[in-house]
Amino acid sequence: MNNGSGFTWKRFLWLGALAFSLLMTGCARKPEGGAKTRLGMEALENNDLSGAMAFFQEAAAAMEDPVVLNRGMGIALMGQARYQEAAAAFQAALDAADEKMPETVRDIRFYQVTAWYRMGEYEEVVNACLSLLGEKEAPELYFLLAASQLAQGDRDSARENFDKAARLSSGDYAMYLRIYECYEEHNLTGIGDEYLQTALGFVAKTNEDQYEVGRIYFYLEQYDQAREALMASAEDGYLPSMRLLGEVYLRLGDYAHARAMYQSVLDRDGQNPSGYNGLALCAIAEGSYDEAIGWIESGLALEEEDGKQQLRYNEIVAYERKLDFASALVKAEAYCELYPGDENGRKELTFLRTR
Repeated sequence: MNNGSGFTWKRFLWLGALAFSLLMTGCARKPEGGAKTRLGMEALENNDLSGAMAFFQEAAAAMEDPVVLNRGMGIALMGQARYQEAAAAFQAALDAADEKMPETVRDIRFYQVTAWYRMGEYEEVVNACLSLLGEKEAPELYFLLAASQLAQGDRDSARENFDKAARLSSGDYAMYLRIYECYEEHNLTGIGDEYLQTALGFVAKTNEDQYEVGRIYFYLEQYDQAREALMASAEDGYLPSMRLLGEVYLRLGDYAHARAMYQSVLDRDGQNPSGYNGLALCAIAEGSYDEAIGWIESGLALEEEDGKQQLRYNEIVAYERKLDFASALVKAEAYCELYPGDENGRKELTFLRTR
């Protein structure tokens, strides 16, 4: 949903998917580290970034293995969009590593490259990816290399390396979606569409596949087709499809079905920020801003952290739409403290400071 303030939900969904696909799938077996570090990694797996950071800080105070805890801290910082700090944490992990840990070093370097990419340090990314690819090919490295080359205006090299990333991904829908988003970001959707059309030629065998097909149609803004693609897996109770189908209904202006779908998410998955966020989006779309704030407050009161960034952003939007700019400003300031690397949050804060 585009809320009218420059924030695109399609983009937000993609960033979230990219961040955690990159963050939680390292190139090497993860060493366990000390007790506090292990608790931090468990918190990361549950998307509890604040909790993870607290454990890693305790691990540092207890002088636990600096390689493992700095790697984990870097991942948590990445999830909070604190990319410069994340890159520094990964460097600290590398400084503590030795030549007996080649796979661990490669794994940490991969994460550091990802942080550089999010920072816009494209030359650093290109050089690092070429070095890493000289050791071992990996689709994620080709993707980051190509994305950085595209950002630098080198379309030919980008296309070549995107093709390599796609080829090595063996029919991974998510990779094709990421490539499309990179082209869309640079107003080159004509090229990006080619990757989506290729992905639509894959045979969807599982609920996850059907979800990915739905995502493709969603990205193409073909919402009727997205609804059809998602229906079976949503009826089967596949939560990602249920959540996205709620968003599709929102795009179609079918708020009754959207509300029903998000309520089904809550019924199936228990109280969670994502379900309350969906209900808040429905209320915002219908102009019921106080109701939206109520849903948001219910979601923020939960212990689960995953999905709260969306809630906090939409809280700003709801107060803006309500014309309560003073409250919106307070929420935007708090949001930017929690997610300092989020460009959309910074834009909202700048806008509200001029009201």
